[in-house]
Order: sequence, then C-alpha cells, then structure tokens
Amino acid sequence: MNQPHLTIVREEPASGAIEVAGLSHIYAGREGAVPALSDIAMTVGAGRFVVIVGPSGCGKTSLLMMMAGLRHQSSGTIHIQGAPIDAPDPDRVGVVFQEASLFPWLTALDNIAFPLTLRGTPGAERHARADAMLNLVGLTGFGTRYPHELSGGMKQRVSIARGLVQDPPVLLMDEPFAALDEQTRMTMGDELLRIWAATGKTVVFVTHSLTEAVYLADEVAVMSARPGRIVDHLQIPLPRPRTYDMLSGDAFGSLRDRIWRHIRKSA
Repeated sequence: MNQPHLTIVREEPASGAIEVAGLSHIYAGREGAVPALSDIAMTVGAGRFVVIVGPSGCGKTSLLMMMAGLRHQSSGTIHIQGAPIDAPDPDRVGVVFQEASLFPWLTALDNIAFPLTLRGTPGAERHARADAMLNLVGLTGFGTRYPHELSGGMKQRVSIARGLVQDPPVLLMDEPFAALDEQTRMTMGDELLRIWAATGKTVVFVTHSLTEAVYLADEVAVMSARPGRIVDHLQIPLPRPRTYDMLSGDAFGSLRDRIWRHIRKSA
C-alpha cells in the first residue's frame, strides 16, 4: 500500500482559509473561572499544512474544536473560507479525531460513506465518492472489511477518508496518530502528506510530537501553558517531499530545539 510522494507547490494567498482573531476562552472550574485560551490570533493560508504544538493542557484541542464549530469561545472570532463558524459545517470543515471511532457494524466503505448517508446523498453517488476516498487513502480492496478486521493504521485511514468524503476545503486533525506505534506513525505521516499533496486541502494538525510537527508542517504554531497563547510561529523551510534523512540533519534539529525551548520554558 506504499504510495509515491507527490510534490506540491503553492503560492501564499492574500487571505487565509482560517482566520482567528482575539480568541479567548474561560470555563467554569470547581474553584471558579479558569482561563483556558488568551488572545489567540493566527491565519492559516489556503492549502497550507499547519501544526499546533504546546504543553499538555494548553488548549490545543479546544482551539481545534472551536475551529470545527464544536465548541464556542468566550470572545473573539473564527472565520473559515471568509465566513464565521459557530456550528459544525461539513461543507467547509472535516474533522479527524484521535480515536478513529468507526461504527463496528459498518464496513470500511460504509463508515466512510456515513456522513453522506446522513445527508441523504443518493446511493450510487454515495458509493462512488466513498470508494474514491477509500482508494485515495490506500485501502483499495478493503472496503468490505469491518473495523475489527483492520489494523490501527488502517482504521485511521478510514477515519481520514470519512473526514474527506464531503470534500471540505479544510481538514482539522486532533492527534490522529497518537495511539499508533512509532513505525506505523511515521508511515501514516508519509501517507497523510501524500493525501494532502493530492487534494490540496488546508490542514491544521495538533500533536505532542515535536519530530512529527517539524516533519509534517509548512508552519508550526507553538502554544504556551494555560492560558494558551501563541508564543512562536515557525516557518519550516525544509524541502518537500520530506525524507527520513532530514530527521538527523542540523536544520531539523535546530527547528525542533527551538520549539522545545518554548515548551520547556512554559512548563
């Protein structure tokens, strides 16, 4: 199921696919109000691959869920494709969670097609679109398999395909490879880059892994400890396609160390 790398070159757009301005969030804790996010501002250009990292509890997932319209911020704005988002909108935003969360009674193909089923998409179109996504994620021939017949990496491929099946311009990913072993995780990273290159989606990806962040990203946004703020925004100048040899290079190490210094300082 190994797929060749595709090289993709994009010009930086004048405006972003995602615009976050003045975003803050306070939630009610047992001892009163707890500030979770503070004055987040970021722009994600169309077609870019942006990774968000930061110490545990800094609000990475909360920020991502607000971009998805699944949580509401206390203040500030989020615009996706130029329009505000305050509720889930699968036409604009697909979401891939840490757990694949597949329905065990549905085949891989039917799991991918499920969002289209909910929308009442006709059967022939639904099947064709789901089958195209199955092929895109490298699972040709596995459409009739049930989740218990798939490996962890295969399940996440199905989850990615489900996030893409409605063809949203933006894909948000919350630590999708965290539960995988290191070898599978690296393989899935390469697969994700192949899919991103083939589709041209805008990707925002949350991870705890600094190596994964530098390896995947065009840009890395580094968050501080709670209340989460963006304390650094790195452009990753490594050429694409990325290769494992880069991991041992000075440039890769320097970028990873810069991120780590921020996280260690705020821990």
